[in-house]
Amino acid sequence: MTIQEVRGSFPYLKLGKIYLNHAALSPVPQAAIDKANLFLKRRSETHIDDMSEYVSETTEAKGMLAKLVNGEPDRFAFFDNTATGLNILTHGLKWNPGDRVLLNDVEFPSNVYPFLNLKNQGVEVDFVHSKHGAVSSDDILSAVKPGTRLISISAVQYLSGYRANLKRIGEFCREKGIIFCVDAVQALGALSVDVKECKIDFLSCGTQKWLLALMGLSFIYITEELQNEITYGFVGWDSMESQASLLDFNFDMNKSADALQNGTINMIGVNALIGALEVIQAVGIPEIEKRIVAHTIYMNDRLTELGLKPLSAEYATKNLSGIVSFTTPRAKMLYEKFSEAKIYTSMREGYVRLSHHFYNTTEELDAALKIIRDCNC
Repeated sequence: MTIQEVRGSFPYLKLGKIYLNHAALSPVPQAAIDKANLFLKRRSETHIDDMSEYVSETTEAKGMLAKLVNGEPDRFAFFDNTATGLNILTHGLKWNPGDRVLLNDVEFPSNVYPFLNLKNQGVEVDFVHSKHGAVSSDDILSAVKPGTRLISISAVQYLSGYRANLKRIGEFCREKGIIFCVDAVQALGALSVDVKECKIDFLSCGTQKWLLALMGLSFIYITEELQNEITYGFVGWDSMESQASLLDFNFDMNKSADALQNGTINMIGVNALIGALEVIQAVGIPEIEKRIVAHTIYMNDRLTELGLKPLSAEYATKNLSGIVSFTTPRAKMLYEKFSEAKIYTSMREGYVRLSHHFYNTTEELDAALKIIRDCNC
């Protein structure tokens, strides 16, 4: 699938808009729209109660996710958002007073509050201090203390765009017996993440950003070893091995991650995800990542020439993502000028944040740069 073919599948591009806000929400490609609409048509007309189809679609989606991150399909479970997935972990583990969790000071709140909520169980939460929005693996490893039981980090930081060295952190955690948790919502669909190579024990991710799908659907990946440590705070019929035997109340938990799902899931979201993943697979993550990083380097260079200093200009290529953020005294005016020109961006914590995906073009980036120049930022 060529980039032009991909671009042709986004309805908004026919309206003269430029979208550079994928770190917030992504537009939805036609393939995802079609899958969701077909599901609704079947659900309302032809296959209203065909549960076998719904099971098949869920299985298909998990297989595609497994291929995306090099996991096993039975290690995935669907939820409604990234934070819910993280809460499954924090509420499921047995904590002891003196246990410690290691985070950092530039995390999105969804990857902080579930862990701060453990303080009433005597858990201590430590924060690594970032530098220019970067959270280096050196600083993380050196911040580990006696009692550190879990490290959680975003694969990509939502504001700075800093891409963590997951492999190094994961290898360290595995060696020390520390649980390694990753919030992947700013990475999957844009960058390569290998759960096995990076020794990730738990991963949570929503589908509404770089995965080009819908709000209201997320998923987790959990290793079998970690799942065996989980206490199930919520269970339902889908949690059981004998779910088809409705009156056989044998409390025999499903051995797969399905045990964590409890029951019916967001099937509109699942179908949209299948369509979106078909687009991503047709291009391939290596090519997607290559284009995104090249455009980030381009933006870093052009913004630096304009006297602006994006946070990501400080980073090595291996730590780049599709997020470019910078400050300017005219940030609010610039944001308004972008909106007037139908260029979608965002403001976060005083920063102007641009977040381009693989199908964005250099011409679109140049259009944004022209507005920045015209604003004398």
